[in-house]
Amino acid sequence: MESNYVFLDVDGTLVDYSNELPNSAVKAIKVAQANGHKVYPVTGRSKAEMYDELLEIGFDGYIGGNGNYVESDNEVILHQLITAEQEKMIVDWMNNRGLAFYLESNNGLFASEQFETRGEQTVKDYAAYKEKSGTETMTVRQAFPEMIFDGQLYRADVNKISFILEEYEDYLAAADFFSDFQVGTWGGIGEQALFGDIALANITKQTAIKKLLEHHGVDRKNTIAFGDAKVDIPMLEYCEIGVAMGNGGKEITAMADHITDSVDNDGLEKAFLHLGLIE
Repeated sequence: MESNYVFLDVDGTLVDYSNELPNSAVKAIKVAQANGHKVYPVTGRSKAEMYDELLEIGFDGYIGGNGNYVESDNEVILHQLITAEQEKMIVDWMNNRGLAFYLESNNGLFASEQFETRGEQTVKDYAAYKEKSGTETMTVRQAFPEMIFDGQLYRADVNKISFILEEYEDYLAAADFFSDFQVGTWGGIGEQALFGDIALANITKQTAIKKLLEHHGVDRKNTIAFGDAKVDIPMLEYCEIGVAMGNGGKEITAMADHITDSVDNDGLEKAFLHLGLIE
């Protein structure tokens, strides 16, 4: 079998929404790599959120910030940052509106002053939305184990900024004010969303994968992408084979070439077997 480039979303695909990493997934990735395939996480997380348990898997590179950062074989291929001037404008707008937020940088996650208290119910709601049970005790520090709560908030190393939606109007106001940026929501659908985020425009998981393949001179017919959410659809459309997790949303399961089991029921390993990446 030809060597494939395999791209894995992280939350809801590689790990569940309580950050649990199945042993079967780790084993499948390592066996696939031993068989000559290249495996990359492709995630909204900045590198500071790729905790040791994930990095120790030994990926062939990393795509983060939903596509603003691309690394392969320890070489940084792309890193597009929000400028210090832009970042200050966003932080000031958040503070003036009374919104709790955190800055996503490869050097850490930096929380605003009110994020831990304002975020407590939000992280419980997020875990409940994704997991359906066992979420009553979730805390901000559990959800973001290495978050920095007293760091500098005016920075020049920021990939994107997430903020708690007190109401859906906060997202609409941000989308209007920051029209030159990519403003989205996550942790729910439409007016039920829990978070908003602000990132540079015209960057997606798909554009990052394209950049990586161009760098290595790889044909996209040798690509497989795995995801569970709407944000993953562009990369599943772009890659030769698109796999949706069994716990995925309706939109992605409708368009995928293959639907595997859920993340916590060995879905990744089962798909690797089905696709011949491992035996």
